[in-house]
Amino acid sequence: MTAAMAERVQMSHDEPWDTLLETWRGLDVPEGWHAEIGEGQIHVVPPPHRHHNHIAMEVLDALYEGKPRDLGVHQTLGLHIPALDRLCIPDLVVVPRELTAAKDTNAPVDAGEALLVVEITSRGNAEVDRVKKLAAYAQAGIPTYLLIDRFDPHSPSSTLFTEPRGGVYLLTRRVPFGEQLQLPKPFNVKIDTSAFPV
Repeated sequence: MTAAMAERVQMSHDEPWDTLLETWRGLDVPEGWHAEIGEGQIHVVPPPHRHHNHIAMEVLDALYEGKPRDLGVHQTLGLHIPALDRLCIPDLVVVPRELTAAKDTNAPVDAGEALLVVEITSRGNAEVDRVKKLAAYAQAGIPTYLLIDRFDPHSPSSTLFTEPRGGVYLLTRRVPFGEQLQLPKPFNVKIDTSAFPV
């Protein structure tokens, strides 16, 4: 499938979840691209910019230094949010190692098992990460959502959302690029956002 074709992969809004998931499993997207399911459609996302990858590397380095051994950090792990019939592939996700060692490797992980998701905005998807994925991750009860927003209209920032309850995050901590951000337990990690390129 060419990149131009991949951008247009969509299905009707009334397709059942099982059909969408089966189609998602069978997609052959170009290297570096990934597909997500939301609002009754499959959306194919192009590879990120090099600054996006640099930020992911900085966060990965910090997580590897301070996360518990029984947790794994992944860049291409599909998370299923059953209440919304949504499948997201966060830029980074932390789940217990045992979940990715399971034999059925073609099934997405239940998002309720994730301890942390990280999204790094791109110019074309910033609103999705700020609004739709924020709501989806809160709905799934993911304890910590880190939004790294290079395109924040006020100034580049990182926002930590915690304490999901009733489909919303109760606590929010925003820091501009250049400051440190402490992740909550079980992570013994401070992320130095001064290393993030703008």
